[in-house]
Amino acid sequence: MRSRSNSGVRLDYYQRIVQKVILSKQNPVTGLLPSSNELQHAWVRDNVYSILAVWGLALAYRKHAELDEDRAKAFELEQSVVKLMRGLLLAMMKQVDKVEAFKYSQSPKDCLHAKYSIQTGNTVVGDYEWGHLQIDATSLYLLMLAQMTASGLQIIFTLDEVCFIQNMVFYIEASYRIADFGIWERGDKTNKGIPELNASSIGMAKAALEALSDLNLFGARGGHASVIHVLPDEKVKCAAILHSMLPRESKSKEIDAGLLSIISFPAFAVDDVDLVRITRQTIIEKLQGRYGCCRFLRDGYKTVKEDPNRLYYEPYELKVFENIECEWPVFWCYLMIDGIFMGDREMTMEYREALNEILLNSPDGFKIVPELYYVPHDKVELEYKEPHSQERVPGGKIPQMWGTSMYILGCLLQESFLQVGELDPLNRRYCTEPKPDLVVQVAILAEDEEVQKALQAHDINVQTISQVAPIQVHPARYKYIQPEC
Repeated sequence: MRSRSNSGVRLDYYQRIVQKVILSKQNPVTGLLPSSNELQHAWVRDNVYSILAVWGLALAYRKHAELDEDRAKAFELEQSVVKLMRGLLLAMMKQVDKVEAFKYSQSPKDCLHAKYSIQTGNTVVGDYEWGHLQIDATSLYLLMLAQMTASGLQIIFTLDEVCFIQNMVFYIEASYRIADFGIWERGDKTNKGIPELNASSIGMAKAALEALSDLNLFGARGGHASVIHVLPDEKVKCAAILHSMLPRESKSKEIDAGLLSIISFPAFAVDDVDLVRITRQTIIEKLQGRYGCCRFLRDGYKTVKEDPNRLYYEPYELKVFENIECEWPVFWCYLMIDGIFMGDREMTMEYREALNEILLNSPDGFKIVPELYYVPHDKVELEYKEPHSQERVPGGKIPQMWGTSMYILGCLLQESFLQVGELDPLNRRYCTEPKPDLVVQVAILAEDEEVQKALQAHDINVQTISQVAPIQVHPARYKYIQPEC
């Protein structure tokens, strides 16, 4: 029997983590992943981020296959990805009436739900019982659908599904003027449920629109009917508003660590390299601690000072959370991946080593990422006096699937099992590269001598098509296509 190489052994190690932390929780009917063992709800955003490690591992096995068993593992992992992405697709298609209504009303009551039942794919709370309007989550799904399709996965099966995705493009294309509840689902910082215009949502929508533009959802085997169309004006408007907002996240949030997802992997939505650098540096300076990054300043979520009996706070009351905000290791995973995409080996190693110091060991001996680290009650006053001085305690979801997925993805890249182009087949990472100036030249020709004479009567001297030979000029072919969506 052939022995495994070091690379094969290492991939098997990551496969065991993925199986234990992620795939063992996947529902066999819908393919969706639960938020936790206690709460059997599938959040769109969390599901997409959690399945990225499975996708990356499938690509790595496909690339480094040594045995037939490795190729079988690659196929099994790919099908798990397809199952989840189709599970989310079918859950959203059950709300097709909402998508149609939202295109006209752009009202939170008509938006797609942010979470679904993992058993049935049905909604789990009412339209007004949750901050469902989260443009970034819907856009993230569409973006990764495009990337996975470009990588060779077949996720979309029928023209009905193509039409639904086209409608989803119309759903997100006006994100530059739609206030939503944002990546953290709570709207403005005071948790009053007030939607805001969020840079992270606009950036993710811009990335999704660019990724889907002229993409054939059936891959190389598709025809014109399975191509997605995006209006160029909508992409430009999203870019203009996004650039005017950064590095700010919203009216109430000066900065937000969630912006890491749009200035680098997976969105690569900002094409101004200086703005990317300023946003990244602002996040590091204002939000980074010893265990990760805070989500935003004065974030009371999961702190010991948070009152579980209160839904929202007055702005002046947020002062109590200053300097004791929970720190999230997942953002160091983003920064590690960002360093890899930039080719910054020092930055990559810095965050890889920092993560290794704060990761937890599972009962099975695996490295797992906790959701957050918080300041225990007996050390709050000391932390107030000297920020980042006290030891923190892991809390929230342990392990956090989203964070563990991003960590594994970063490790696969850092250990050269994957190249950055394999996770970005649409080449979005080149958005900050200098582009040549676009020069459009227009030449006027007369279709025949009759038109030529008519133009000469107005002192417009032009050649006919036959006179410019051997240059060939072909008329545009217009064909009316009956809308299918």
